[in-house]
Amino acid sequence: MPSELRLVKKLELAELTDEDVMERCALGSETAFRALVQRYRSRIMNLVCRFINDRDRAEEISQEVFLRVYRNRERYRKSGKFSTWIFTIAVNLTKNEIRSRVRHKGTFSLDAMEEDSGGQGLAFPDLKPLPDEDLNASEIRRRVAEALDKIPARYREAVVLRDIEGLSYEEVGEILRIPGGTVRSRINRARLMLKERLRPHLNLEDA
Repeated sequence: MPSELRLVKKLELAELTDEDVMERCALGSETAFRALVQRYRSRIMNLVCRFINDRDRAEEISQEVFLRVYRNRERYRKSGKFSTWIFTIAVNLTKNEIRSRVRHKGTFSLDAMEEDSGGQGLAFPDLKPLPDEDLNASEIRRRVAEALDKIPARYREAVVLRDIEGLSYEEVGEILRIPGGTVRSRINRARLMLKERLRPHLNLEDA
């Protein structure tokens, strides 16, 4: 295919929604598939990495996500959002990874970790450094990642999808296959646990 024609096709795809691009992918367009990979590669990689805190393994899982998207392209139904579909695949594969790690570690379980005390949900922490600390953006991200890694998996996945990926409560519920009330409860609990874990390092106002 001439380079000029490829450029035209890329420009056409850039104007389409994810759902329209996936529809073309389902019809066999490799260009459309590459466009979807380019759109979602970083988001899927970051999502998986926040769940398991292992960048090398997250890269492998991310590749498997896109492989499954391509293999199952004909099963996709345009009536549903593509983002919800691909995030569901990513979350399911990540859960499988976590279960595998739990089995290899015997009795260890992320969900069995000691949880902080209960309470009402709070707004997601305002990550401002304390006056006597000079925390740059990368250091803040590192500490947030560490805090996320220490809260139980069921809370972590909900707050990552909602507060970091920006999905709606309805989308989070569909991806995790839990009702709306449970979604809100888990997110509120996760926000509270994160705030408590980050309080010693960041300027978090008392609620």
